[in-house]
Amino acid sequence: MKILMILFGLLISQAIGVSAADSSFTQADRDRMTRLEVKLEEGLKAVNQRIDTINQRLDDNLKAINQRFDAINQRLDDYRGLMYVILSGMFVLVGFILWDRRTTLAPVVRTTREIEARTEKLEIVLKETAEKYPELKEALKQAGLL
Repeated sequence: MKILMILFGLLISQAIGVSAADSSFTQADRDRMTRLEVKLEEGLKAVNQRIDTINQRLDDNLKAINQRFDAINQRLDDYRGLMYVILSGMFVLVGFILWDRRTTLAPVVRTTREIEARTEKLEIVLKETAEKYPELKEALKQAGLL
């Protein structure tokens, strides 16, 4: 602060044309400089207080923003977990459907094969019997079995 006062004194002395060697610096000039110094100090204190309040408000706002980001991140984590649960449920459902289809179709396929085998045997028997009975042979021809 003293450096500031010395510089300010030099500036004023140069502005009014007083050299450092000139001792015409009066007591009134010194009092005026002291008052200016006090006003400057008060002004600097006020500016520093304003800067401190602005810094405090900025810190508070940054804390609030960080809390909001934390809340958003928490929500995203919750949604991600929910998405994993839904996807795993879908995979389990598809697996169950495939397993159920296989177990449901197995008896149908087995029954169909048995019916086809019996039908083939019946056709053979009918063809052999049709050789003995001409009316049966004619009926099988009309049905397209011979």
